[in-house]
Amino acid sequence: MIYHQSCNVVRNILSAIGVVAIVLALTVAAPAQEVTLTVADQNPPTSWGSVHAMQPWIRKIEEATRGRVKIEHYPGQTLVKGTETWSAVRAGIVDIGWCFHGYWPDITPLSDVITLPGLPITSAEKGSEVLWKLYEKFPTIRKEYAEIQPLALWTSHPYFLLTTSKQVKTLDDLNGLKIRVTGGPPTEQMKALGAVPTLVPMPDVYQALDKGVVDGMGAPWEAVNSFRLYEVAKYYTIAPLSAVYGSLCANKQKWESLPTDIRDAIMSVSGLEGSKLWGRNFFDAAEQAALDRADAENREMVGYAMPTEEVARWNKIAAQPLWDAWVRKMEAKGHGEARQILEATVEMLND
Repeated sequence: MIYHQSCNVVRNILSAIGVVAIVLALTVAAPAQEVTLTVADQNPPTSWGSVHAMQPWIRKIEEATRGRVKIEHYPGQTLVKGTETWSAVRAGIVDIGWCFHGYWPDITPLSDVITLPGLPITSAEKGSEVLWKLYEKFPTIRKEYAEIQPLALWTSHPYFLLTTSKQVKTLDDLNGLKIRVTGGPPTEQMKALGAVPTLVPMPDVYQALDKGVVDGMGAPWEAVNSFRLYEVAKYYTIAPLSAVYGSLCANKQKWESLPTDIRDAIMSVSGLEGSKLWGRNFFDAAEQAALDRADAENREMVGYAMPTEEVARWNKIAAQPLWDAWVRKMEAKGHGEARQILEATVEMLND
């Protein structure tokens, strides 16, 4: 009797050890789950921003997640049109989108504060830092992004004026010109300055300039480089225009389905630091590259830096008045904190 009981005990112990061994073997053998995320991007694959911002950011994500996340990048509007990216992300057609918010001024109107003309934005990196901090500071701004998950918020440097047929040096030179703009405050600025604001998606701007649909545009150096705008517009004027902004955002449901450690790893190279990277790499570093490329192709670009007196004239008409008008408009829509958001923006930009 004792012998049989002993045998049963031994068999039970061996059986338990076997189960544990199998579980451990399976645990060790099972590789970590790999996640593939699609990214829709309106910019050409060889463009400055794609090479110097998008691709480095993708590499950072894959490194931070130790290869558990693979990014499938669809540049040049090959997956969705630039103007449709926000809705495509929200609907889950793509996992992540490069979103230019000038296409949709009514979607994130409080974030538009960063596009007010005459703000003391010294660089795209600084503007991007401030925009992310505004998102973190104000619940009403976070609410604007409730349907998606922002991974980074970027701004450009303040735009300069790029024109085809003549150099703009004064307000009189600008009067009546058809200027491609983005929605929101940049549109209001051009109206106030006497130009004719015209909305054209960025991928269509080259043809619009070439065919005379528009006479010029507020431009960043990245676009001059990436879209070869130096071929169709030779004059640029450093004037007190607005910056623009955008986001890298993820589909909300897809984001929440990811393991916590993967989300944490992605945000370790996104968020504030990722926003600064996008501003710095996408915009700030592009000026000399654009001028060098134009020169290498024997394309003349004629620059003009507007004197202080003319800058003050433009700002008197279309800076502070538009700040106050923006606050009134937001307050009329129920955003009583608009003045506080504007003051915080100016304060952080001056830090």
